[in-house]
Amino acid sequence: MEDVDEFRDDVIPIKPNPVLEKCIVFKVYKRRWFILFVLCLLNCSNSILWLTFAPVADHSAQFMGVTLDQINWLSIIYMVVAIPLSFGTTWMLDTLGLRITLVLGSWLNMLGAVLRYVGIMRSLPSAANFPVVMGGQTLCALAQPLVIFTPTKLAALWFPEHQRATANMIASMSNPLGILIASIFSPMIVGTTNNIALMLFIYAVPAAIICLLATVGIRDSAPPTPPSASAESSNSEPFLEGIKLLLRNKAYMILLLCFGSGIAVFTCFSTLLEQIMCVRGYTNDFAGLCGGLFIVFGIVGAGFLGLYVDKTKKFTEVTKVNMSLSALACIAFSVVSQMRNQGIAVAVACSLFGFFGFSIYPVAMELSVECSYPVGEATSAGLIFISGQIQSVIYILLLQGLTKPMAYSPFSTCSVGGDAALSWRVPVLVMAGLFSVFTCCFVIFFHTKYRRLDAEAQAGGKMPTLTTCDSTSNSDPK
Repeated sequence: MEDVDEFRDDVIPIKPNPVLEKCIVFKVYKRRWFILFVLCLLNCSNSILWLTFAPVADHSAQFMGVTLDQINWLSIIYMVVAIPLSFGTTWMLDTLGLRITLVLGSWLNMLGAVLRYVGIMRSLPSAANFPVVMGGQTLCALAQPLVIFTPTKLAALWFPEHQRATANMIASMSNPLGILIASIFSPMIVGTTNNIALMLFIYAVPAAIICLLATVGIRDSAPPTPPSASAESSNSEPFLEGIKLLLRNKAYMILLLCFGSGIAVFTCFSTLLEQIMCVRGYTNDFAGLCGGLFIVFGIVGAGFLGLYVDKTKKFTEVTKVNMSLSALACIAFSVVSQMRNQGIAVAVACSLFGFFGFSIYPVAMELSVECSYPVGEATSAGLIFISGQIQSVIYILLLQGLTKPMAYSPFSTCSVGGDAALSWRVPVLVMAGLFSVFTCCFVIFFHTKYRRLDAEAQAGGKMPTLTTCDSTSNSDPK
């Protein structure tokens, strides 16, 4: 009888067959919830550091003596760094394991947060403030792929089949929770530009605590006994072979392109929201509120979708319906955000955009695994993230390039020194148009089988041979 440590929660046999239970036994462990908790904290902290400056872009530019475009680069650097690093991250997750990836990500996140605070100390020359802050932001950006790719891998390795989508949803939604915190608390803390240093210090403290929890608390990359049949073959395809399989997978490539465009639109929305709204007379606090509603309703929607998909397994249908409704909400936002004194309409549009849009992310990540199995989870989810990052950089630079200085802007609340306020009317319409086009392509052309679920069903329906029985019972996939 194999020893199972005190963290074991329950034992899950594939089928109620006495012979089969002796041969293949799947187990789940309570420690999976601690690892999920640490991942959620790390994901949340990293997204806070990503969008620290976006809700107070005008104040930050004035404080560091730089332009708004330079402040935008504090967010864009996340996408630029993630694009080349993401390939190494997918290899690291599938080869070196979950623990090393999470611990390394937590250290980079912590060191970047501390360096950002050091960068605005008065002992430094004012000319060095922005470069040092950018250096810290770059370290945080290095941590992002190590964190953002992990939910699907963690769900596959540690959670049983009926909890995977929920676990993925919880871990994935911790990222927008961090955006929510940054959207609300950055404007609150930065009442004046003198409080930029306080804001950076407050955000650095949790990063240090999370680094300690990850380093000390996460002991294994995988449980001694897998929770499901697919967990045993999580890394069945070598990294390069997996890439080749994905590039030949038509359904996956459609998801890669179309959902990557959706990620890019949400990144643009989160990064540029304050700049879009201030020129029409809306305050930073109201923009932060709208960003908060966007996230809160997204988390609520994700909670419902995660539970629903875990029970029904309707990944494709849910993704198509929600992407369509998200496109309509994006169009509504692009119209009402360019009107004055329409606070309620803007808030409603942001709420609906979050409810239908942000909630898709964990479902789409699970869908990427289902349509690409047996390719490793980190590889299939990671390439979609890379697609989103590449398109995010393109979209942000495109939208910035489409802005035009306004000769007369009496209602603007933007604090950009002597620079003229910028009109965002054309950029937001282009953003909505791009999202709508890619949504239509996804709805029309995307079709797939659920390969991982099919493989698990086949594994559950077959009586293992003695050889299979022996190799399974003696395996210890740490």
